[in-house]
Amino acid sequence: MVRTPVIPVIEVDLGPGIRAFFTTRDGGLSGPPRGTLNLGLNVQDDDEVVLANRDLVDVEVGAKVSYLTQVHGTVVQVVDRAAVGVERSRGTADASVTAVPLVPLGVLVADCVPVLLADPVHRVGAVVHAGRAGLAAGVVATTVGAMVDAGATVSTIRSAVGPAVCGECYEVPQALQDAVSDVVPGVRATTSWGTPSLDLPGAVARELRRLGVAEVVEVATCTRTDARFFSHREATANGEVTGRFAGVVVLS
Repeated sequence: MVRTPVIPVIEVDLGPGIRAFFTTRDGGLSGPPRGTLNLGLNVQDDDEVVLANRDLVDVEVGAKVSYLTQVHGTVVQVVDRAAVGVERSRGTADASVTAVPLVPLGVLVADCVPVLLADPVHRVGAVVHAGRAGLAAGVVATTVGAMVDAGATVSTIRSAVGPAVCGECYEVPQALQDAVSDVVPGVRATTSWGTPSLDLPGAVARELRRLGVAEVVEVATCTRTDARFFSHREATANGEVTGRFAGVVVLS
């Protein structure tokens, strides 16, 4: 029997016994300009509507998803129990790791890179919020290390680099490009209109391969040009606010 999705999602294969996907901006209850499946609090949306949207994701997964208060840092939270009630945040961190079945982990983004990871052999999952600052500070490597501490082996970890603003659209000042490229190999890029930029999703993928991650799937979708996703940069350019979509991983 074919299962009917509760909300539109983009599934990625991280191995047997792992479910991993990215939500879109469709299928929820939020009004414009955050319509409709905004999952982010503190973006001028009604909190109760956001929580109702999160409930839809919970139904899609079959368990309550754990989210974080993300601050562009490198703290990794180890989640060892299911979320309860209307718990809004597990705390301040930019990545989470679990070895517990049926404890879904969620990461919220709107241009930053959502990274989903799982070791289907040793049964460890993780999500990462990899923005410019976090990537430069080492959040990806720190999360892979936390997975190993939880029982994973790097050579059996599989990963997905999700929808994010691409190098052709992420314009930055020359000085910022120089500073980030000093610590993040291969991040330097050029916009489609010829100005300095950063290729964050490409740099994340290179970092995962450098660390020895077995498989790196690149969704290769730009949030600024693909209307299925929220984009902070695109909204700001239009004088609007925007929502957040999610990446989710759960061990069965």
